[in-house]
Amino acid sequence: MNEVYITRLSKFLPNEPVGNDEIEGILGMVNGKPSRARHMVLGSNKIKTRYYALDKNGNPTHTNAQLTAAAIKGLFNDTFPISQLQLLACGTSSPDQLLPNHAAMVHGLLKCQPVELVSTSGACAAGMQALKYAYMSIKCGNTSNAVCSGSERISGAMLATKFEPETENLKSLSENPILAFEKDFLRWMLSDGACAALLQDKPNENGLSLRVNWVEIASFAHELETCMYAGAVKDEHGDTKGWWDMLPEEWIQQSVFALKQDTRILAKNIVPSGARMWKQLVERYQLNIDELDYFLPHLSSEFFRPRIDEEIARLGVPIPQEKWFTNLTWVGNVGTASPYLMLEELMNTGRLKKGQQIMMMVPESARFSYAYAHLTVV
Repeated sequence: MNEVYITRLSKFLPNEPVGNDEIEGILGMVNGKPSRARHMVLGSNKIKTRYYALDKNGNPTHTNAQLTAAAIKGLFNDTFPISQLQLLACGTSSPDQLLPNHAAMVHGLLKCQPVELVSTSGACAAGMQALKYAYMSIKCGNTSNAVCSGSERISGAMLATKFEPETENLKSLSENPILAFEKDFLRWMLSDGACAALLQDKPNENGLSLRVNWVEIASFAHELETCMYAGAVKDEHGDTKGWWDMLPEEWIQQSVFALKQDTRILAKNIVPSGARMWKQLVERYQLNIDELDYFLPHLSSEFFRPRIDEEIARLGVPIPQEKWFTNLTWVGNVGTASPYLMLEELMNTGRLKKGQQIMMMVPESARFSYAYAHLTVV
């Protein structure tokens, strides 16, 4: 089996950073009124700036495929041109369309030679699923190189105009036209961007590389109900009904395609299940936690930092806070791209040294999946 190395990382964040006081000016106000949840959610998640593929008037500036292609193009140069690329694996939770798949659209923009494609969908772990596919392809010798990516272009779904039919329907029913918290919550949590990694079967001759020791992904959907979803509605029993089985007028009246989060079960389940998996991985791989130099947890919100810290300490597998590295506050929650963006910042800002060990953790709340990756700087 071949060794696998991340040799390059490249990002693309659209337009200028957007501060907290600018959000509603770009996304708009639902029913013409400021959000009642905005200050509470932003105070909890601690995000100060984020990026939108929108101009100041809320008009789109990039598609998801364009964001991804821009990040990927930054991986190549005369030493390793795109003409040598063999595999493209793209993960996202916000593709531009149902079909063709996201990777095919990105490949179309790259305009390179024929390559193998895989497109992973879902929520935050989809970027790690793309990483694992690329890793396994090189590991088993199917390819000698691969590019994987994580990207999001979710801002278009968070525009106030997307919720106007729902609020108008509530008015006609003489109900209070306030956007449900499960939908409003995520308008202040998510942002756009893309990041990509080049994986090869040999490390860089000059400069640092990251050896991928292992990638582990597991779902807990067998015991936990749906938490984050889009294109469906959820009833009081926790069951979902998909858009295929709904009338077109229902899609509009209930903002069916809006991303929604069941916050009632989020905090209860997201931390314990992931911590339990972490303990199992420590035991399986006989990890010496003291030898870890960086812990990169994908935090959707700083709200979860002390809760993760407390739970892994309770299970006897703590990681000291001084080893944690995140960039949520100034980059935002970019879903599938966030794990890559943390790694890119570490690698491309000169913080890493040979021999250091990195642990990545990516929770996904859609129906509770978790991804972990162990890397060594070489």
